[in-house]
Amino acid sequence: MNTSNWTRSNIRYQTVNVDGLNIFYREAGPQDAPVLLLLHGFPSSSRMYETLLPPLADRFRLIAPDYPGFGHSSALPPSEFVYTFDHLAQIMTRFVDTLKINRFALFVQDYGGPVGFRMAQSQPERIRGIVVQNAVAHDAGLGPLWETRKAFWADRSRHEAALRANLLSFDATRLRHIGHTPNPERYDPDAWHDEFAFLSSPGQIDIQTELFYDYRTNVERYPQWQQYMRDYQPPMLVVWGKHDPSFMVEGAHAYRRDVRDAQVHLLEAGHFALDEACDEIAMHTRRFLSSLDDAA
Repeated sequence: MNTSNWTRSNIRYQTVNVDGLNIFYREAGPQDAPVLLLLHGFPSSSRMYETLLPPLADRFRLIAPDYPGFGHSSALPPSEFVYTFDHLAQIMTRFVDTLKINRFALFVQDYGGPVGFRMAQSQPERIRGIVVQNAVAHDAGLGPLWETRKAFWADRSRHEAALRANLLSFDATRLRHIGHTPNPERYDPDAWHDEFAFLSSPGQIDIQTELFYDYRTNVERYPQWQQYMRDYQPPMLVVWGKHDPSFMVEGAHAYRRDVRDAQVHLLEAGHFALDEACDEIAMHTRRFLSSLDDAA
């Protein structure tokens, strides 16, 4: 890859109104280039893609929005906005409609998975390909940490206090990044300090509790998303940080059961693999997106 243009100076920071909400997004690359829509995870924002945009921006148009309730987008209280993954997917669909983007590839991480798979399932003709980075669509990917979350889904009133305590735990926020990596010194602590400050801001605990409770609907949808993949065989690249404490590597391999030609790469990284393996992910993503252009 030519690294001469790897600079953040080509990133544009913008906001667009979608159904009365201010949706913030990062954008890089030529306006007429093939589009990659990058959907972020919890408790991050489009900021997690800041290092991935420059090495891809010479050939692709990269668009990374913040969901409602995250980053710099509108964050209404749950009494004024229904925080479900169905609703987030609807807003993201309206977002690409507003930008007049008809076809695009997806890059999904963590929460980006349930948002992106809903978009793909509802409008499969718009999806050119999917890059999956530690986003689960199979039960095999859910590790032991999910047992406490399943208990919360089964009995919200009994387990909600414990969930909120975990969400407001600095140690848990740090663990989401470093996981079980043997190289913790490669991680910028600003990431989890900033995310902890975000989670501690007024109203955020209520927003994130609603989404955690609704996450049960994602697990219920796994069979539907798997059927979508089997039916449509979207070109797929899976790049997976194998030191993720929440999402097991079995979840990466499971995609091959549904998409025959899925490319799967296990990385020396954690849940937010871009923290530690951005260059490697950029290389795989660039090659994958270029293959979509070659096949068009």
